[in-house]
Amino acid sequence: MSNNDMGGFTAPGMNEEAAKRTVKVLTQRLTALIDLQLTLKHIHWNVVGPNFIGVHEMLDPQVESVREMTDTIAERIATLGGVPKGTPKAVVDSRTWEDYDIGKALVSDHLVALDKVYNGVNGDHRDAIEVLGEIDPVSEDMITGQLADLEQFQWFVRAHIESASGELKN
Repeated sequence: MSNNDMGGFTAPGMNEEAAKRTVKVLTQRLTALIDLQLTLKHIHWNVVGPNFIGVHEMLDPQVESVREMTDTIAERIATLGGVPKGTPKAVVDSRTWEDYDIGKALVSDHLVALDKVYNGVNGDHRDAIEVLGEIDPVSEDMITGQLADLEQFQWFVRAHIESASGELKN
């Protein structure tokens, strides 16, 4: 069996086809969250300007929480008989979005860009919930719980770039 194949084992009561479909969805989420974790840390290191310390300190708990999410997803993939792939090459090869390209920059620049990252990650988590609802309620529940945290993190980000009337900086 190669590193890409699933063995015959999956969670009891789940057929192999459903497990394969679930693993495919979870692998996409794993890639997105590994990328998000690294992006958050990159921003943490490169944010400057007014409100630097507040944003700098806001990001570390997000990094840790997203790291835990990746571990949970990877373990679910393994539970279903799949092979979680968390190497840099696997992440880059399976990513469907452009790399975060802002280096050292002001708080507002990073947070506007991070809001867009969260739009993508959170939207794709919602799509995954819809698919998983048809094939694996356990994974659906796991991703739903993660989305609640991810949406809260996005709210934290938006609080820094939103006006009192609710308009976001571009």
